[in-house]
Amino acid sequence: MAKKNVLDTLYERGFIKQTVFEEDLRKKLDAESVTFYVGFDPTADSLHIGHYIPIMAMAHMQRAGHKPIALIGGGTGMVGDPSGRTDMRMLMTKETVDKNCAAFKKQMSRFFRFDGENAAIMVNNGDWLLKLNYIEFLRDIGTYFSVNKMLTAECFKLRLEKGLSFFEFNYQLMQAYDFLVLFQKYGCCLELGGNDQWNNILAGADLIRRKEGKDAYAMTFTLLENSEGKKMGKTAKGALWLDPNKTSPYEFYQYFRNVEDVKVEECMKLLTFMDLKEISELCKYKDERINEAKKRLAYEVTALVHGEEAAKKAEKEALGAFGGNASDMPSKKIKAGSDATVIDVLLLAGLVSSKSEARRLIEGGGVKINDSKVDGVEKTVKDFTDKKEFILHKGKKVHEKIELE
Repeated sequence: MAKKNVLDTLYERGFIKQTVFEEDLRKKLDAESVTFYVGFDPTADSLHIGHYIPIMAMAHMQRAGHKPIALIGGGTGMVGDPSGRTDMRMLMTKETVDKNCAAFKKQMSRFFRFDGENAAIMVNNGDWLLKLNYIEFLRDIGTYFSVNKMLTAECFKLRLEKGLSFFEFNYQLMQAYDFLVLFQKYGCCLELGGNDQWNNILAGADLIRRKEGKDAYAMTFTLLENSEGKKMGKTAKGALWLDPNKTSPYEFYQYFRNVEDVKVEECMKLLTFMDLKEISELCKYKDERINEAKKRLAYEVTALVHGEEAAKKAEKEALGAFGGNASDMPSKKIKAGSDATVIDVLLLAGLVSSKSEARRLIEGGGVKINDSKVDGVEKTVKDFTDKKEFILHKGKKVHEKIELE
């Protein structure tokens, strides 16, 4: 039986959005171990759910015998990618970048290997970008880029309306140069990324083909979006992080336990290694039985990111929260007295992102302490209980045990 081409795996699971020279790439992936890379912007000390799909694709590629490079943007991060942004990024120090790199590598290690055969490597583009001679760069690289063509790219259109600095306009050249350096140094001939990176990735493949006269390829993946076309991964606290100190395993589990019914099968294909036949069987029901598939999705994704033990604990806490068993329910200690307003408690517990959101919830009848509905935005904890411990309910899906300190 012929070995399955990784492109087929990625297509079957719904990863691939765009490619170039696909037939040539398919033959190359069949014939040899291909070195490829994905770039990561080190602007935080944790990866988030937006990085998840490229990381899973890297894992599938490595399992098929290909070699991943995780490129950390220590140099490009000093500028910031303007793609899809309306503001300019904050600049980072080298120490911050190094710290973030270490955190990324630890998180990535749950998905693919940094040792053994076709081991992944992590490199920092600051190692070459920060040493560049500007005149030499313009002469050697800038001559391959058309300003007219760059200005038609989607990644610049949004920023052009509000003002795109020349500082940021250089980003595409630098990302393309990264691809060239990785090609020259490691034989890397394929760049992968989210579909919002298409223009930047294509620019790099084009630079290699024009400057080196060699084959280079680009591939982008679907973005994780809800049924309205908005990016998934936002919680009351902000982004859905892979760091348990930023987003707890329970919160992570609950996020996927509560995804839209229509997105369950897609999330299983993209975010887990579950067999496609099993996914199809679990997701064939479109009634209340889809809840079993949601539980499985939440468990599998949480186990991948945080480990089996954390996933089992999160599952148990979820059963406690929805089964009424307070001893298993997720709990939080917050620094507040019984005279604290319910609005402040919601905010301190991280169940809302602002006081105005808390007010809207209370006014809509969506908050309870124990079995009592909070019937006024000015109400305090002692209006409902004289105990330091109580159950705080936010809507029908969030139930947490709160302990006042």
